[in-house]
Amino acid sequence: MIEEITSMQNPKIKLAMQLANRRTRNQTNLFLIEGYRELSRAVQARIKITSLFICPALFLGTNEKALIKQAQAPIYHCSESVFKKISYRDRPDGLIAIAEQMHDPLHSISFSPTAFVVIAEAIEKPGNLGTILRSADAAGVDGVIVCDRCTDIYNPNVVRASVGTLFTTSVVEATSQEVLNLMREHKIKIIAATPSASQDFTQVDLTGPIAIAVGTEQLGLSDFWMEQADICVRIPMHGIADSLNVATATTLLLYEVIRQRKGKNADHFLR
Repeated sequence: MIEEITSMQNPKIKLAMQLANRRTRNQTNLFLIEGYRELSRAVQARIKITSLFICPALFLGTNEKALIKQAQAPIYHCSESVFKKISYRDRPDGLIAIAEQMHDPLHSISFSPTAFVVIAEAIEKPGNLGTILRSADAAGVDGVIVCDRCTDIYNPNVVRASVGTLFTTSVVEATSQEVLNLMREHKIKIIAATPSASQDFTQVDLTGPIAIAVGTEQLGLSDFWMEQADICVRIPMHGIADSLNVATATTLLLYEVIRQRKGKNADHFLR
C-alpha cells in the first residue's frame, strides 16, 4: 500500500528532515539514502530500508519501479514540493529512503593473503570521506577503517560522494589503538602518507600486506600514526601547492598499489 504525502507536517517527513542532523542519526540509528544508484547498491547489499519516499514526476529513468519493489519497504508518494524539501540535491531523482545503520565490528574485515586496507584518520569533510570510499571500492580493497572519526559515515554527503559504495565496501569504525593492534595481529605493514616523508610513493614496495594511512585535510596524520608507521611516503609536488586533497592523494596511492601488484606493464594495467 502506498501512502500519499502532501504536507511537511507528516511525521515521516519530519523524521527525514531531522536525519540531516548527526544527533538524530545517532539517536535513531537511522540515516538517509538519496538517489537511484545509491539506493540500488543499498538494496543489493541488503541494507534494511524502513521507509521509501518517491516522487515519480522526478524519475530520470525507467527502472525505478523495479527498484522500489526490490526495496521491500513502506512507500510514501510525495508531492514534488514536499520531496524537494527533504532532498539534499540540486537535481533530485525522485527516490529517498530511510535505512538502518550498519555497525560491523573491526574484526569483520576479511583480509586477503596480500591484505589491502585504507586507514582514514579523522577525515573532516564528508565529501572527501565519500570519495575515499568510492576509490577504495574501485581499487578492490579489503576494507576501509575510519578511526577517531570527525565525520559521521552516515552523513548524507558521505553517502552521495561514495555513490553508494559505502554499502559495497567493508567499512568499520574503531580507535587508532584498536586499528594498530589489528594491523600488528595480521602483520600488515602501515604506509603513512605525509608531505614530509623523504621517500616517493612509487619507490616503496607495496606488493605485500599493507594499510594505506591518510589523515586530516589540514594537519595530516597524527603523531600516533607517524610514530607507528612502518614506512612514510610522499606524493611529489611540482607546483605551488604543498599537498593534494586527501581523497585525491588516497586514490593515487591505491592505484599505485594496483600498478605494482599487476606489474609495471602499462598495457596490462589498463586492461
